[in-house]
Amino acid sequence: MPRRRKPPNPFKRFNSSPEIIRLVVMMYVRFPLSLRNVEDLLAERGIDICHETVRHWWNWFGLLFAADVQRQRVSRMRGFRQWKWHLDEVFVKINGETHYLWRAVDQEGEILKSYVTKTRDKKAALRFMKKALKRHGSPNEITTDGLNSYKAAMRELGNTEKQEVGRWANNRVENSHLPFRRRERAMLRFRQMKSLQKFASVYANVHNHFNAQRHLIDRQT
Repeated sequence: MPRRRKPPNPFKRFNSSPEIIRLVVMMYVRFPLSLRNVEDLLAERGIDICHETVRHWWNWFGLLFAADVQRQRVSRMRGFRQWKWHLDEVFVKINGETHYLWRAVDQEGEILKSYVTKTRDKKAALRFMKKALKRHGSPNEITTDGLNSYKAAMRELGNTEKQEVGRWANNRVENSHLPFRRRERAMLRFRQMKSLQKFASVYANVHNHFNAQRHLIDRQT
């Protein structure tokens, strides 16, 4: 049998250690910091890098680290019983033009899918839900707001009986928008639809990685 080739080392052409690169990317994505904020914080730790290096590392390694986190979580979450999803969309301005960031969150605050569109009609909702269902499987219940696009999309998917609409029922996903909004302000908004989609995908997986529900864990653990 032919030997399996080892995947290429993504850190091969970089002088810094993988640990430092991972720290920089995680700090920038997880916390509402600017590129220069990350540069200053690392300088206090004796790590001398330029803010443009932070930008380069985030663009180069962000999706790689996010895919690594996601790979370890999706298989475990697929077998989860009594799964409940919360769906919502949030307005995002790109060069003065309104776009929509669709997000799916489960009952524990895990971000399942983030998807950017220019419209929020039935076609956009259907595309978003198909992507989420393909990756994570079907939940027992889907909570949405009163937007008719969800109802039309779920009717086509045959999930109408799973939909729940209530005034306060969707607070889980509404609250999950707040950290992303703080992050958006620190980045001085987005300038391209592609960069918004990329950051939203990476941010979702990094958020899930640190979503430890600390109030449910005792001090010793």
